[in-house]
Amino acid sequence: MLSVGHYINQFFAGIGGEQSANLPPERRDGPVGPGRALQTLLKDSGVVVSTLICGDSFFSERAEEARAAVRTWMEEVRPDLVIAGPAFAAGRYGVACAEVCRQAAELGIPAVTGMHPENPGLLGYKKAFVVPTSDSATDMARALSVMFPLGHKLASGEPIGPAEVEGYLPRGVRRPGRRGEVGAERAVAMLLAKLTGQPFRTEIPVDKYEAVPPARPVADVRRAKIAVVTTGAIVPRGNPDHLKRSSETRWVKYTLAGRDRLTGDEFECVHGGFFNLMASENPNLVLPLDVLRDLQREGKVGDLLDTYFTTTGNDQRLADCRRNGAEIAAALQSAGVNGVLLVAT
Repeated sequence: MLSVGHYINQFFAGIGGEQSANLPPERRDGPVGPGRALQTLLKDSGVVVSTLICGDSFFSERAEEARAAVRTWMEEVRPDLVIAGPAFAAGRYGVACAEVCRQAAELGIPAVTGMHPENPGLLGYKKAFVVPTSDSATDMARALSVMFPLGHKLASGEPIGPAEVEGYLPRGVRRPGRRGEVGAERAVAMLLAKLTGQPFRTEIPVDKYEAVPPARPVADVRRAKIAVVTTGAIVPRGNPDHLKRSSETRWVKYTLAGRDRLTGDEFECVHGGFFNLMASENPNLVLPLDVLRDLQREGKVGDLLDTYFTTTGNDQRLADCRRNGAEIAAALQSAGVNGVLLVAT
């Protein structure tokens, strides 16, 4: 009989939302939350023997402790299969599920998780078997119904077919195989199908990003009200709103009133993915308040909004980028801003 270990976050364990996101790793015997639906899928073929619960913020902010707890749990329970999540579109949860799959792989335990294709967790461990889901928990039953059969095949040692056959997201793994036609013939067939309006399927899919038309130029910067927006995660010292180093889903705003420049004593850069020490020592390198104030005094810029907006651009999902951009734009419009200086890293 198959023994299954299940990893879930505080929300799906029924403990709470963000107010409980700092929950340290906690073990429970048997299925919890969506694990009960998983147990129903198992029927007589297996048992959810143990569930590990961890808060999303704890896993994100105290990653070493969380990883150690996951590894200890797996070493002591020794399940035949690990199911993580599914995490849907939740970024921190997705990152945690990917790490759970990584730990399982290092211990030689088959593991499967589920995520929305834009979940940043996909970047954490690209070799994970990830079943695509929708962006919400309404897809729970369908997601588990695909995750379990795939996990069962992995645990039983059966050969795993291509992603399009088994229902998981491509992992970038290439294996030798045979096709009925050589590449040149397949390419010509695809071209003819495209030219004649027939359905076809490319063998090298390329993600398409929406085309964003450039904003209209500011008519006269000398009479305009300018705002500063940055994806460089410049925040007051101590990071009062706990902006994350990566996979952030929020934006925050802080005042610039009464300041001619930003100092490293009062501000810092919490952006991950690059060496941010210089930006913390001199935040003006990312948010150039000192230069903007000089331009104001010289009459080259009319007015400067005394509030700046910031988020972390590192590994942010496109869906969150769109939402954050729309929300910040609405706030700028209501403040009577005529132009925006968008500063990246």
